[in-house]
Order: sequence, then structure tokens, then C-alpha cells
Amino acid sequence: MESLTKELRGRRTSLKPIQITNIDPETTILNHIDDNNINQKDVGIGNVFMLANGEEEPLSPTSQLLHEPTFNLYVIAAMGIKNSINPSIFYEKLPHTLLKHHRFSSLQVVDDKNGRPMKWVPTTVNLNDHIIIPTIPQTLHSPDKFLEDYVFNLSKTTINSSKPMWDLHLLNLKTSTAEAVVIFRIHHSLGDGVSLMSLLLACTRQISNPDAVPTIPTSKNSGWFSYYGSSRWFMTVCMVFWLVWNTLVDVAYFMATTVFLKDTETPLKAPAGAEVNPRRVLHRTVFL
Repeated sequence: MESLTKELRGRRTSLKPIQITNIDPETTILNHIDDNNINQKDVGIGNVFMLANGEEEPLSPTSQLLHEPTFNLYVIAAMGIKNSINPSIFYEKLPHTLLKHHRFSSLQVVDDKNGRPMKWVPTTVNLNDHIIIPTIPQTLHSPDKFLEDYVFNLSKTTINSSKPMWDLHLLNLKTSTAEAVVIFRIHHSLGDGVSLMSLLLACTRQISNPDAVPTIPTSKNSGWFSYYGSSRWFMTVCMVFWLVWNTLVDVAYFMATTVFLKDTETPLKAPAGAEVNPRRVLHRTVFL
């Protein structure tokens, strides 16, 4: 890991340092002192918010690698909604959910003073720059095709690094499976798919219980084990025996192939010495 960090620091990144304007903490951050403990809260004016945690920290080697010029990795997820979208709800709830996570309220900047390692720098978050409500044509021949093209175009564009690298697209578009669609686009350096899904679940609540986070339904049945009941142990022994038998057969075939078995002669099998001759690769599209 240490060698990877040194290698990443030695690479030349395409990102440029971002000029950050210092903001008076008295007007943007509210500190409450209670029993000698400082509890910091986020404060916003309009749709501009800043988290009270002003500490900087370096990016992990993996996050820095995802900023190399040869990478352009984003996590894009579309979520169907059964009702029309009210954008004001997102403006109201995001500061208390998603923006609580420092990566969604920080810039990723290059620090020229310390060997150019990238670091997270807390900044103001203008929700108008992150919540995008596109204009949808009144008449669409295929809403599903429009959604597919919209997501495809998102995959070809990037997010400006002068702001936290995520955005949210609200589409009041009725498709074959939903009344509206919410599209998340998040730079991969902010997290992987599993961590982002966990964060999404943590930012939502149940309709029946607004104080509880959603739960993923699980089946109480354990497959065919519960179906067969008392005979599950016998089935387990049979499966283990079958696994061992198949393993022994595969090992025997492998040993026989190395000793005397040969590959079947087919038109795709090249003659001896073909590995040193250049070959032209052709392809053909077949419609069935």
C-alpha cells in the first residue's frame, strides 16, 4: 500500500489546484457549547450549506487513482418513484441526510505544498448546482427510450471538480414502470456501489415509521433445506459427495489431458507455429 501511495504521488495528474475562498465561520457555522462539549451543526442560507467539520484529510490511494486522466468512472443509478416528484422535498431533506457525509460536502483538490497529494477540503454546497431538473418534451414517442438516452448521455459527461462531485437528476417522466425517476450520478472516488447503497438506505425512512430506516426483506425459508425438513442432512451429505466426485473427475481429466489426450481438431484450431504469425481478426453480425 505504501509503494502504491508513492507511485500515485509521483504521477502527474490532470487536475489543477482549486482556489478556495475562506468563509467567515461565524456566519456559516453554529457552535453550541454544552457541558464543555462543542456540538457543531450545519447552517444554510437559501440553498447554500456548509458543514461545521472543517478538517481536511487526504484521499485514499484508490480515490486518487480514480482521478487519473485515463479514468472517468461514475456510479449512475436510476430509481423509479410511484408518485410525481416534489423538488422542494429534496432541497429540504438533503442538508440533513446526504450532506452530513463529508465527502458530499467537500472538494477534491491538489495540495502543491505537500508533494501534490489530493485531499478533501470542506466547502459550501449550493444545492442548485447539484439538483438538476431537466426539461422534458411534452410529447414523447417512447419515455423509456428517452430515459435510456438520458442515462447514456450522463455516462459520457463529467462533473466539474470545482464542486463536490455528485449530482441528482429529477425527472417527472412516466415510464412503463414508474411515475417519475430519480437519477444519482456520483464520482467513483466518493465510494463504491455497496457503500453508496448503504448511504442511500441510511438517508431514507420507512413510510409506516418515519424514525426507522428501511429494511431489506429477507426470506425465512432456507431453500430446499426447509422444504425437505428432516431429510436435509441426507441431502447435504449427497451434495458433498457429488462435489467431491466431480472434483476427482475434473482432476483425472486434467491429468489425462496433460499426458495423452489432445484437443479436438476444429477449423478454429491453428497449426503448430501459428503463434508467431500475425493474424487478421474479422467479425460478422448475425441477425436471428
